[in-house]
Amino acid sequence: MNLGLEGKVALITGSSKGIGMETALLLVKEGAKVTICARNGNRLKEAAAYIFEQTGKEVLYIETDVTKEEDCKRVVTSTVEQYGRLDILVNNAGTSQARPFEEVGTELWQQDLDLKLFGAIHCSRYVLPYMRQVGGGAIINVTAAIGKTPPASSLPTSVSRAAGMALTKAMSKDLGPDNIRVNTVCIGWIRSEQVEKMWKNQAPELSWEQFSREDRKIPLGRIGNTEEAAKIITFLVSDAASYVTGTSVNIDGGMVGTL
Repeated sequence: MNLGLEGKVALITGSSKGIGMETALLLVKEGAKVTICARNGNRLKEAAAYIFEQTGKEVLYIETDVTKEEDCKRVVTSTVEQYGRLDILVNNAGTSQARPFEEVGTELWQQDLDLKLFGAIHCSRYVLPYMRQVGGGAIINVTAAIGKTPPASSLPTSVSRAAGMALTKAMSKDLGPDNIRVNTVCIGWIRSEQVEKMWKNQAPELSWEQFSREDRKIPLGRIGNTEEAAKIITFLVSDAASYVTGTSVNIDGGMVGTL
């Protein structure tokens, strides 16, 4: 299947590691030109070097803090200055903050919303003029499965992620006439630094395979990997998904109990 990504330009936030970096790698392999950005400049350099090692192609990397609106504007304009257009935005920046309601102070609420919700809002706002110039585009808001069925002690992450889903649906209706598609992916258990720390802290005697297959009520029986998430994102931003917008796709091995 030809995904139609050759020559397209993508900006991916939170892409110095994990799902963001893996998505950048797949898009480059499909012929897209990519900007990666994150707050850690050293990790960005390492990610860019890794992608070059795997593909022989360079990516633009820009140290960016998406909690700052000016940084969002700068990374968008720098991408267009470098590549001449912008077709794809993946709002992937975010961390997991999960604790009981009474332990979440005002500052932490603001930090979480600034990173996960307003970062996506600001980046999306600044890419729109450039997407309209090229006749359309695709935006992916990366959220979390717990935003659909928030468990106890999942704040503030579950709230900011649920807000990201609502943002996706509303944006898709506003931007559909411009041929700008907006979708969200809802991440479940995916192998990450945070999950690996949990493994090493809680069950260092187990192999990764054993830890991955412990009972977490995942129907597929294991923790997913970053490439599996990146493949779905790559499909959703491609021409192969040209009639898909305003939807949320669970990447969770069947864990979430909602439709």
